[in-house]
Amino acid sequence: MLTTEEDPSTRADAPAPTSTPPKAPPTPGRCLALVALLSAALMALHAHLPNTALNLGSLFQTLLPWTGLAVPALLALAAVRRSKLAAIAVLAPALVWATLFGPTLTGTPTDKGTGATGHGLTVLSHNVDEANLDPAGTARALAGAKADVLALVELSKEATPVYERELAAAYPHHAVLGGVGLWSRHRLTEVAEVEIMPWTRAMRATAATPEGPVAVYAAHLASVRVSGAGFTTARRNEAARALASAVRAEPGPRVVVLGDFNGTYQDRALDPVTSQLRSAQREAGNGFGFTYPAGFPVVRIDDVLVKGMDPLASWTLPATGSDHRPVAATLRF
Repeated sequence: MLTTEEDPSTRADAPAPTSTPPKAPPTPGRCLALVALLSAALMALHAHLPNTALNLGSLFQTLLPWTGLAVPALLALAAVRRSKLAAIAVLAPALVWATLFGPTLTGTPTDKGTGATGHGLTVLSHNVDEANLDPAGTARALAGAKADVLALVELSKEATPVYERELAAAYPHHAVLGGVGLWSRHRLTEVAEVEIMPWTRAMRATAATPEGPVAVYAAHLASVRVSGAGFTTARRNEAARALASAVRAEPGPRVVVLGDFNGTYQDRALDPVTSQLRSAQREAGNGFGFTYPAGFPVVRIDDVLVKGMDPLASWTLPATGSDHRPVAATLRF
């Protein structure tokens, strides 16, 4: 007699087939925690972010101080989601940001405004803006800062005589080449153009101070733009390399570079310059010292860079008729 073996799966008492339960989707708290850790990593590794795609690395570094806004935003979202995990993870970007910028916020000037008193050399840099409608008022405001040396960039042919007239009493020595100029209480010698672009955007002179000669540069690097093509910095970077070559060849021990760099000290594309010089703002400033745009500054693209001198204080002056704010620093020999 033929028999067939019964399929166990068809028996009424057979156990139901097992299947792998679907994985639960990530909770909002876990997603927030991952975003917080990613934010911390981007801050910590900002110097290693690639510039190959649209120069986004440089753009991120330009806006680096503002990455701290991610901390309260993530904390608020963690509170809404009532996620302890996300709240704890937010400590990571908070700690990284505090490490990067805590000293900037807690620094206090030690000797602000001692120019022309014999306690240091006070220098001032300002992009005066070719479209400035009140160059006379701007010049008077700059003279009121009582710096020893002024570096002005973006001088127009029409406004230059106004600055010369208004600053003559306080600054008996001055030199203007193209759109850049230096005014000084001390005698200026060895005045020369520094070729960083096809037209004059930088100059150099030696200031004969009572404590010894100081090489002073006034520089205005090429402008940058944020567009569909990304962060366009090619001309600025080329100008920075040319300026760096001039500074590298400087024979004297004391160098001060003043001007509008169209980039921040953190932007590694400016390393050819910043690797040789120290930022007075980073060492002796009080706060971020943002300079542009003047009405509501969000970046510091104007700076005082030094070699062979110690910054005692660095500060940003009130807005003038320019779209930039002036910056000043007191330096010790």
